[in-house]
Amino acid sequence: MDQRAVIFDTDPGQDDAIAILTALASPELDVLGIVTVAGNIPLALTTKNALKLVELAGRTDVPVSAGCDRPLSRALVTAEHVHGQTGLDGPDLPEPQTRPADGHGVDFLIETVRARAPGTVTLLALGPLTNVALAFAKAPDIATRLKELVLMGGGYFQGGNITPTAEFNIYVDPEAAAMVFCSGVALTVLPLDVTHQMLSTRERIAAFKAIGNKAGEAVAAMLSFSERFDVEKYNWEGAPLHDPCVTAFVLDPSIFKGRTINVEIETSSPLTRGMTVADYWGVTNRPKNALWIRSGDADRFYALLTERIARLP
Repeated sequence: MDQRAVIFDTDPGQDDAIAILTALASPELDVLGIVTVAGNIPLALTTKNALKLVELAGRTDVPVSAGCDRPLSRALVTAEHVHGQTGLDGPDLPEPQTRPADGHGVDFLIETVRARAPGTVTLLALGPLTNVALAFAKAPDIATRLKELVLMGGGYFQGGNITPTAEFNIYVDPEAAAMVFCSGVALTVLPLDVTHQMLSTRERIAAFKAIGNKAGEAVAAMLSFSERFDVEKYNWEGAPLHDPCVTAFVLDPSIFKGRTINVEIETSSPLTRGMTVADYWGVTNRPKNALWIRSGDADRFYALLTERIARLP
């Protein structure tokens, strides 16, 4: 089987964790490494959590590199109110025994992409885009050397989740997002418009727990913890599951539907900081720069995740 080479840039986070575990369980994917960034929680905790995940999956062959500990030009905003003080509240995962790789995560990104043939590495971004923007600024060639950048971020038809107009990942570092969106990289965006359709209902959480392995137990505990905030917030039958949409899209794009459009990032307005201004109806002449995913099949999405998590220890 030909494997698709991927790198994660992430701030785990329960939903990041499920995205990563799904990829580590998928033989179609060759996970070259995991780079951490400050976002849901500070960098020291996102890095520790990534190490916990590779150990839970039995995949300590996958290196974890620590990246940026703050946005490019703003104070860090975190989301412990959603993810808990550890970022992975819910399961009782042991302290990691492995250590992060030497060197900075941005350098790992650059070196790993340059070491592979052009058009063969896909970057999967699950958090603020600080590392990605710095990598593109330091090594502009890698933006077009990547096969694709697939990210979870933004929202248009669903508005925002940290402000009325902004999704958290983009809001934390809008300057970085603006740099990435105008970089020329082949870009696919999984926004709140689609992730709000992927609800972790009690039945779907129970299916993870019923697998009977450690990973399934951990995923069920993560979702049981993190959903309490969003269920109360939205008054829906379950909480949205955001970041695993990125992994699912790479594994099976047919689950999702969208269109290629222009997307710009608002960086100056205090009212709409971090808004993804998506020209979904083509009312401007701005160049199209992103495949914007608007909808997906939730049953197929959860079936895929559950089948993959079942392959782990």
